[in-house]
Formats: sequence, C-alpha cells, structure tokens
Amino acid sequence: MIDPVQDIASILLSPEQIKETVARVAAQINRDYTPADGQPRKRKLIVVAVMKGSVFFYVDLVRAITVPVELDFVKVSSYYAGTSSSGQLKIHLDLKRDDYENIDILLVEDIVDSGRTLKSLTENLRGRGAASVRTVTLLDKPSRREVDFKADYIGKEVPDEFVVGYGLDYDERYRDLPYVGILHPRVYTKSEG
Repeated sequence: MIDPVQDIASILLSPEQIKETVARVAAQINRDYTPADGQPRKRKLIVVAVMKGSVFFYVDLVRAITVPVELDFVKVSSYYAGTSSSGQLKIHLDLKRDDYENIDILLVEDIVDSGRTLKSLTENLRGRGAASVRTVTLLDKPSRREVDFKADYIGKEVPDEFVVGYGLDYDERYRDLPYVGILHPRVYTKSEG
C-alpha cells in the first residue's frame, strides 16, 4: 500500500495557506469584475476550469467570488516532442458557445509551468471573439517558462520542484492531499541500480 505522506519531501502550502491564497485571489477578481458604477455587469463572467488539476482550486475560488458567474470546463493538452511542448493545442473538452462577444472568460489553472498550454488556450479563445480572456493560477513556476506568458492572477510563485496535492498529481496520484507538497524525487526518478 502506498503511503502518500511518506512520498512528500516537504509541505509547500498548508490547508490554511491555501485558504488564505484563495481568499486573496478572489478579492482581486471581485474588485476587477465589479463595475465601478455599482450597476450590474453588462457581460456574463464565465469561470472555466482547465481540467483536471484545477478542480479543487476552482471550486474554492468560485465559492469566494461574489460577482455572478457561470461555470464551464475545458480539458486540453499540448502535443509533445520529447520532453517539451510544441505549443499545439489539443482540445479534449471544449466550450460550446455562440455568444463569445458577450462574455468575459476567466480561465482557472492549477499551475503554470512552461506557459505553452495556457497561452495557446488563451489565444484560441480570444480568436473566437471573447470580449476578454484572463487567467488565474494557484501556482506559478516562472523559472520553467518557455514562452512569454504571465497569468493575470497568481496565487503563489513556487520553486522548480515537482509539486502535488490539492488537485495536482503525479501519475493520477496525490490529487486528494489537502495541501500542496513537494514530491520526493525518489518517486519519479529511476533507481540507478
């Protein structure tokens, strides 16, 4: 039996720190999407989870957003050549809308690493005519960036470590951990023997 706790080298974000991060990011979003004149928003705000890793963050974030929202989901990946993304977007679950010009889209991601997938998805949705597309990520690894991309809202900048928990996984494991931890390298590196 696998003991996930023994696989965690250290905790990066505790459940309490996650809660504080979500509240801070939601407050920024509420401020930015609340009309200054106090009138109702003219466009719908569609909050879109980028599946699967963002689901825990997405649910907590949507609960903390006070402006009216609609929920939606996408599942995407990039084609890879070796260990790097080509930047070509493959959409497995797509937004099906005919009102792009009347919506603001907020993409919710678990972590921005190379930036290729989220940049491609953002450009794709802007190309469909969305009134605006912004991005929010729980975690950001700018040291791994391969393209010019920065999320509009960032929960926490993290070091170049393999992180799991609170939706983030390694081989579909560890998503259910209530914290974000650094995965011990022995879990994902091959032994030399």
